[in-house]
This record gives sequence, C-alpha cells and structure tokens, in this order.
Amino acid sequence: MVQKAARLGAVAVTALLIGAPAVAEPQGPLSAIDWLGTQLPPTPAALPPRPAKPAPAPNEPPVSKNALAPQVNVQPLATSGPRAIGLVPAQITGLPADLWTGSDVNKLTDLIATLPDLNLPAAQSLLYTLLLAEARAPGDVAAAGDQLVLARVEKLVQRGALDPALSLIEQAGVRSSPAHFDLWMDISLLTGTEDRACGVLSEMPHITQDYAVRIFCAARAGEWEDAALTLGSAKALGLVPDEQLDLLARFIDPDAAEGLPPLSVPRKMDPLSFRLFEAIGEPIPTTNLPRPYAVADLRDLAGWKAQIEAAERLTRAGALPDNRLLGLYSERKAAASGGVWDRVAAWQRFETALEAQSTEAVSKTILPVWREMTSAGIEVSFATLFADSLSEFKLTGRAADTAATVALLSPSYERVGSGRSDLAGFIARGAVPLSEGETLERPEDLYEGAVFDAFTTAQPRADLVAMVAQGRLGESILQVLTLMHKGTAGNARALTDALGTLRALGLEDTARRAALQVLLLERG
Repeated sequence: MVQKAARLGAVAVTALLIGAPAVAEPQGPLSAIDWLGTQLPPTPAALPPRPAKPAPAPNEPPVSKNALAPQVNVQPLATSGPRAIGLVPAQITGLPADLWTGSDVNKLTDLIATLPDLNLPAAQSLLYTLLLAEARAPGDVAAAGDQLVLARVEKLVQRGALDPALSLIEQAGVRSSPAHFDLWMDISLLTGTEDRACGVLSEMPHITQDYAVRIFCAARAGEWEDAALTLGSAKALGLVPDEQLDLLARFIDPDAAEGLPPLSVPRKMDPLSFRLFEAIGEPIPTTNLPRPYAVADLRDLAGWKAQIEAAERLTRAGALPDNRLLGLYSERKAAASGGVWDRVAAWQRFETALEAQSTEAVSKTILPVWREMTSAGIEVSFATLFADSLSEFKLTGRAADTAATVALLSPSYERVGSGRSDLAGFIARGAVPLSEGETLERPEDLYEGAVFDAFTTAQPRADLVAMVAQGRLGESILQVLTLMHKGTAGNARALTDALGTLRALGLEDTARRAALQVLLLERG
C-alpha cells in the first residue's frame, strides 16, 4: 500500500536535541516549486545589459601628472571555498547555508543519485526545498561545488522540475565545464530553449565533445555546409550513434527523406533525439517516456488533452506549481467524456458552485470532484487550492467529511485539528497533551500505529540528529527521505523513525503533514 501526501511546509532546524543554534522559522508553510513559480530569478540571458560608462567631460584635466607607470600593490586573493548556490534563500527555506559543508561530497552525490522516486508528496516537497536551497558545498575547492550542483540539477531533471533545474545550472555557470554545458543543453532541448545553448556553443566550439549537438546547432544557425561536413566526418569516424545519424541526416536535408518510411523510435530516448523527431515532423508521444519529456506537452504546440495529462503527471511528482494545473483545468469546456474529461467537468462544476456561493451546489459537487482527484492522485494540489474556500460553507454529512479531509491535507490543517478527537486531530493540533477525560489508544493498523508511535513514545534516530552539529544537515535529510520512502512501502519502523527524526530536526510541519497524508490518503 502506497501512501500519498501533501506538500512541504516551511522548515527550520532546532537545537533542542542537538545543541546547535536554531534556525529562524519562515512565515507559514511553503512549497519551493510554488514559490519559484512566481519568484524564479532571471537567467543570465535575461539579465539587463550593464549601463554604459559615462564619457569624460570634454574639458576634464588629465588625472596623471607624469608618464611613469603607477605603483601597484599586489596581494593574494582570499579563498573562501565554493560559493553558495541555490535558488531559494535561507529566509524562505529555513535551511542554513552550511547544510552540506560537513559531508563528503562523493557520499552526497551518491545519496542524491540513488534516492528512490519518492511517492509521498511531503517528501517530494522536502526534497525540492533541499535541492533548491541556497547553500555552500563541502570542501575548499570549486570542484566540490561543481560536483554537488550537477547532482542536484540531475535529480531535478529526473523528477521533471525542468524550469528550476535550468535556472540552477545557469546560476552555477554553463561555461564552467563540458559537464555543465552538456547538462544545460539537455535541459534546453527539453524546454525548447536550445537557441541560447547553441549560441554559447558557437562562441566556444570545444566546450562539448558531443558531435551530434555540434551538427544540430550548426544546422539551426543555417550553417548547412558545416553541418553536412561534420555529419560526414562523424559518420566515417563512428563519433555519433547510427540512430542519431539518420535523424540528423533528415534534419539537415528533409527533401532527401521524402517518401522514406518513418524512423524507428530508439529504445532509450535522449533529449536531442526527442527534439529531432519533433523537428522532422515525427513527434514522439511522451506518455511512455521518462517524466522530464512530459514538460514538452505543456507547450501550446500540444493539444489540450495532452497538456492536462502532462500537467497531472508532473503535479503527482510535485514538479509543477498548483496554479498551472488550475489554469489548464479551467481553460475551456470538456470536449468529450471519460478519463481526463470527467475530471475537467467535475472540477469546473465545483468551481462554479464555489463562485455561486451556493452551499447546496457545493454539497452536490464536492464528492464527485474528490473522487476524480483521487483517481488522478492529485488530491493534495486540490486541497491546497480549495480548502480555504470550502471552509466558508457549512456542509453536512459526507460532504462535510470530505471537506474536513480536504482541510487536513492542506496548509490549513491546524484549523480543523481542534475539532477532532481522533488520531488525525491529535496530529493536526501538534500532538498536544490530551484533554482531561480524552483517551487515544494505539491503533492496530500498521501505518496508523507507526504514526502514533512517532508522535508519542518513539525516539528519533540519534545518528541522523547528531549529523546536524557536524554540518551534515543535508545528508541527514536525504537519509530521512529514504527512510520515509521505505515506510510508505510497508516498513512501519522506518516510517516511525522518519517522522520522529523530522520532528527532532525541527521539521515539525513536514512531519505533521506527512503523517496526516499517511492517515488520510491510501493507495492500493
């Protein structure tokens, strides 16, 4: 049984159990992806040009009084180690800038690369916040920072969060090394912004050893003869796989491909091949491709149904701001029935009921739309968007129960916690001591029992808590995320350890929201 959950709230590190100075807690719960949806910093290409220096006044007297060379004082520059890299500042994440500094960079990159595909939305949000937090890498050399940022960007790409991945690699410096450039090019090809990457390649032709990319960029620039010559050389020397050679040949000379049968889809897709198939008029459906390719369907080039399905897929991974899904669902009337169209219709009827301020209409539409959101696995986004609006209506019966579930899965979960005496209410109000006469026994259910233990008797993992005082907070969180994934896959002890350790690290909001999600959202 797989459990789904809500998004990450704001995080802070406490010294209660670890003896380290506490980190100031941000204001209110937060999703790093949603925050970036409106706060994404400009990329280097978007930065305004530097203002020109003012010309000297025509009658300004000369500064130098003779023609001798001026005396120059020389001293070595101070070395401060790798610079802090990240898109979300500490005052938003609550994470300190030294969260990586005490760890071994090789271990960090291995933990990031091998982290499983998290299925709990609270865990997803915590991972995004960790990967996007402004922080310094371990060690005193820039290579450590390069290695860590590449691992962070690759994990963002794997999860389908391409926009923040693009901004993060550009902040790190796409001209820093061939590895930086190649990763930037892959992301650019998936987001349709390859012209900028090709522009850099024209200035620094040896920054990549990928001859297929060189050929592609030469053709994009209209340098057809250079592209054809490089293609011939690459074919003769075996520098490019045969599958890409066929694609590039059709891209460079489409007339020669007239009447030829469509090319076979490669067993393992890569960003350049995907882009080339689209360029030659044979676009590949993204449904069966890895998650990053779904981003291509968010463009207006794709049909509305494909856009919605891609948005749902990325939303389930926590890689898309909730408002993006809202905009797509509300764009126009459903074109048919069944599947995605039923979700669109139910969503729009519910929105209409809210806008009409009709309690009766909301009561009739809340159950159908919740069933549709559950079938798509996007309940958390729905709860985040509509919980506050639902709180304005006095519902009864099953509609009231559903509205309460929606509220408990939203950032406003504390609002409904005080009115419940069950385990969910106990968690929502912060696991405060029970009132006089109130009892709460340990549930027999595997997951409910694990949650109960985490908020009552269980102790956190001492080894993971001790890492914080050693400057290894990021490493500790990565290990907690792995524990949480094991917990939602059936390991009750791992779930208890993960939730208890999150609380000890000061990530109380994340722990409570994850626990509520485990209690309320079940998947078979």
